[in-house]
Amino acid sequence: MAEQLRLMAVHAHPDDESSKGAATMAKYVAEGVDVLVVTCTGGERGSVLNPKMDRPDVWANIGDIRRAEMDAARAVLGVEQAWLGFVDSGLPEGDPLPPLPEGCFALQEVEVAAAPLVRLMRQFRPHVVTTYDEEGGYPHPDHIMTHKVTVAAFEAAGDPERHPELGEPWQPLKLYYDVGFSRAKIMGLHEAMLAAGLESPYGEWMKRWEERPDKGERITTRVDCAAYFPVRDDALRAHATQIDPDGFWFQVPMELQQRAWPTEDFQLARSLVDSPLPESDLFAGVRETCRAH
Repeated sequence: MAEQLRLMAVHAHPDDESSKGAATMAKYVAEGVDVLVVTCTGGERGSVLNPKMDRPDVWANIGDIRRAEMDAARAVLGVEQAWLGFVDSGLPEGDPLPPLPEGCFALQEVEVAAAPLVRLMRQFRPHVVTTYDEEGGYPHPDHIMTHKVTVAAFEAAGDPERHPELGEPWQPLKLYYDVGFSRAKIMGLHEAMLAAGLESPYGEWMKRWEERPDKGERITTRVDCAAYFPVRDDALRAHATQIDPDGFWFQVPMELQQRAWPTEDFQLARSLVDSPLPESDLFAGVRETCRAH
């Protein structure tokens, strides 16, 4: 009998799991995979990005509200979820940038901050781990720290000489970075909107893209999960402080999204199994290994 497949997705804040790889997770849940979302911080220093929620009572209880939103999104996606327990660093703004708050996640020593994630990896025993690239997907200090901590834990979890107090060693087999946006994806959605006679929300993005590096060439793995885009959107809406249901992320009609770009895309960063590239499955090579054992 094949071993139960397990996927761990490591994110910086509540809501990141719903905007990055959510449809992929929902697809695997539907296929019987155990999926655990790890949330590194509580999002306590996040902004309220939905005008309808920009109220004093929300700001006064933002930490508790974001935890409740995470519970709702977790239920929508059908995943398990664990908090790593660190405090949101906030996104510093200004010139020069102000220092990060004392004690925040981004100021922790990587080895120390990785330890609770090593414990979770040894407890949950994921075959596949997903997180952000070295730039954090975008340069938020918590996203960059999430990358560092996840890579460190991936490398330490299977080593019996490291953190023996944190449980029996377990080595995940593959590590992926989420590639949420590429030039080709934005262009595909933009042109599909124009072809449908609709105003594209990506006009300004296309201009900015000329000045920024394109990570499309990094993509190794495209997971066809268009059928689960509605689940992704429901999970996003569960994060009501962060997502305006009438805002930018919902301007492209669902059918058009599913047709123009039906995949979520990833970069294979580490692998201990053989799986020819490009891939269409995060568990490529893992399924065969689990069956063999």
